[in-house]
Amino acid sequence: MQFDTSTGSSWKFGHRGRVAVFIDGNNLFHAARFHTIDIDYNKLLRILLGDGRLLRAFFYTGVDAGAERQQGFLLWMRRNGFRVVQKELKTFYDGTRKANLDVEIAVDMLSLAGRYDTAVLVSGDEDFVYAVNAVAYKGCRVEVAGFRSNTAPRLIDVADFFIDLGEIAELIRKDGSLQEDYEVGSFISSQDMPVPDIIRGQSREPLVRGVRTPPIDSVFSDDDRDDITGFRHPNGDR
Repeated sequence: MQFDTSTGSSWKFGHRGRVAVFIDGNNLFHAARFHTIDIDYNKLLRILLGDGRLLRAFFYTGVDAGAERQQGFLLWMRRNGFRVVQKELKTFYDGTRKANLDVEIAVDMLSLAGRYDTAVLVSGDEDFVYAVNAVAYKGCRVEVAGFRSNTAPRLIDVADFFIDLGEIAELIRKDGSLQEDYEVGSFISSQDMPVPDIIRGQSREPLVRGVRTPPIDSVFSDDDRDDITGFRHPNGDR
């Protein structure tokens, strides 16, 4: 199965059914920054959805409570169809500040398995190898999306399919003419977004258009911008 770049949003064959997307925000941020790509998350989600029906899109990230621009970005994500899962950054002995959400991602992938047909994990972290295998054993298709040079080979090997974001970079890149403060409306309305049975009945924020999204490079603190060379084969806290 290969991505059809002529359409920009569909797969050449294979029905993907209900799709759940799990984005490791910090991991993707560092990889995209390494490749000098400012990602448009609406475009990315549309690409990852393909011909499937979106069940839920999760975005996991560490947060700095005092970073107003990051809070604004996360608000924009929530109002554009993403379920944001966040954890406060911790300060380590060497002065770096990190947050590890590997457990949260793995638990959500496993707990929702069976309610989706296809899981798309956006991460290059080798720590997810076991989780990907566990979800596959439950009968779900598992795809991994990431930049090949920043994705652990073992993670690519256990996936049913690998989506190399580097090969479709122009399809997920922000429009340069819009620059930093462009307004983006969600391509999925809040009314059209399906709700998993386990959270049915819970209130959801309505989509609010016209919220300005900050440049992705501004929503992570300097302390969270680790040395990219250490990110090529992620195997620990980020």
